[in-house]
Amino acid sequence: MDRIAELEKLILEKRRCHLIGIGGVSMSPLAKVLFDRGVPVSGSDINDSDAVRELRDQGITIHIGHRSENVLGAAFVIRTAAAHEDNPEVEYARDNGIPVFERAEAWGCLMRHYKNALCISGTHGKTTTTSMCTHILMAARMDPTVMIGGTLALLHSGYRVGKGDTIVLESCEYYNSFLSFFPTIAVILDVEADHLDFFKDLEDVKRSFRAFANLVPVPDGVVIANIDDENTMDAIDGIRRRVVTFGFSPAADIRAKNLTVENGVSKFDVIYKMKPYCHIELAIPGRHNVKNALAAAAAAIELGIPGEAVARGLAAFRGAARRFEFKGSVNGARVYDDYAHHPGELHALLDAVRSISDGRVVLAFQPHTYSRTKALFDDFARELSRADKVYLAEIYAARESNTIGISSKDLAAAIPGAVFCPTFPELTENLRREAKPGDVILTVGAGNIYTICDGLCE
Repeated sequence: MDRIAELEKLILEKRRCHLIGIGGVSMSPLAKVLFDRGVPVSGSDINDSDAVRELRDQGITIHIGHRSENVLGAAFVIRTAAAHEDNPEVEYARDNGIPVFERAEAWGCLMRHYKNALCISGTHGKTTTTSMCTHILMAARMDPTVMIGGTLALLHSGYRVGKGDTIVLESCEYYNSFLSFFPTIAVILDVEADHLDFFKDLEDVKRSFRAFANLVPVPDGVVIANIDDENTMDAIDGIRRRVVTFGFSPAADIRAKNLTVENGVSKFDVIYKMKPYCHIELAIPGRHNVKNALAAAAAAIELGIPGEAVARGLAAFRGAARRFEFKGSVNGARVYDDYAHHPGELHALLDAVRSISDGRVVLAFQPHTYSRTKALFDDFARELSRADKVYLAEIYAARESNTIGISSKDLAAAIPGAVFCPTFPELTENLRREAKPGDVILTVGAGNIYTICDGLCE
């Protein structure tokens, strides 16, 4: 019996499941889906949180801290990617013959029971595009189940458990996680060299996305691909799957026409196979977000959603949390927070800011992981140099130890005029002194730099 079949059998038999890292952004909705299906659920997490408390309120037993006794009575275990083999609960399960499944395997197993499984992948833009798709599905009253890697105001969370026959998931390539999924519609937004602590190089990343595209069933499934991205088109070249393209290219199946930008609002017509499909007014800036909207519209077309619902859903979209999120002001400068942590994302972010503001751009950046900073050092230096003033917080370690011996101080030395701030209080005070009326201040990174916004904004 393969692993997915074994997991499916355990779920159908409603055997008790223990989730390690149950408070995580994709683990907490997984717990809720399993619990709603009648599976007895317990869990553990390092910290208490709103997500943990919400699950407790529903009757789920959750332990704070990881201990072997937490697994007692469980028939199977699902773990977050952060729970490694030396985790005491994983060790106990292995030693006692209790099967341990990955989070992605569990989501893959669950999505097999939906008629439509919409999986949004790409090096950049996954959270925003998954959020756009959610707005469209809700406008079309399809009652979807949703899993997003960020908070969406419409849902007041990053997930939703619906009763409809459609599930939409943000689908990450890291550790080949999305290869455990069963997409009927696979969206590929773009492909770049990233997660080089796991992938060997760009070609290895492409191979992963190609394998993801090949998960789509024949003949009913579809791959939706960014025709403007050479790496994406190279990754899917020659696959024996139906492919629908989106982008600015005249050759795209779904493209934007008559694009104008007024006060940060992008207005354009969506053209599908040479015919008008809908008119979109998108209240988040940047050409990259126009392309994200085209990808969402392409998915909607494949789901049979009328253009009117797409236009209505996207008109109400104001972005996901930490995606160019307005936080307030300081000394007359507007403060925005963004999750960008790759040079390509920084490029798109700065382009978007320049499209809505003629003022100075003051960028406070916290690099994410030592390996990414080292591998993409020159690219980071180039993109960060496009800002008018740069402040650098120390690298956010995430899952890593600094065996490389690299620091944000090294990056600051490669950027003219950049300032390294070893502590958040120092960074906050520097930004406060720097801020002037008309400036745009950006706090950027996938770590915890967002926590300075409350202390910075008036």
